[in-house]
Amino acid sequence: MPELVKLYIRNVAIGFGIAAVFVALLLWFNVANLQHLIFNTQGGWLALFLLVMFNGIVFAGVQFAIAVMSMAEDGSPSGGKPEAARPVLSWFKAVEPVKIPVEEPRR
Repeated sequence: MPELVKLYIRNVAIGFGIAAVFVALLLWFNVANLQHLIFNTQGGWLALFLLVMFNGIVFAGVQFAIAVMSMAEDGSPSGGKPEAARPVLSWFKAVEPVKIPVEEPRR
């Protein structure tokens, strides 16, 4: 299996683990009375599944993003600013506004 796929699977598993702990803490501390709503209503288990799933998706994405961004090389920037990074106004110093005649429509 390629290293990138291994990295992705590992970080998604970590993200879903963090999400499970996060939802467990939400229920333990009974934030917004979630514990009562999940354990005492008919569709509570669906709500618990969706809480873990959606938080897992978010935390897995953040975990993978952190892992990918930490792989960046620690090199210093070479040279000055590229042409595209210069301020836009410096491109238009020689340009002067031109009057365009506009006729009013007849009434």
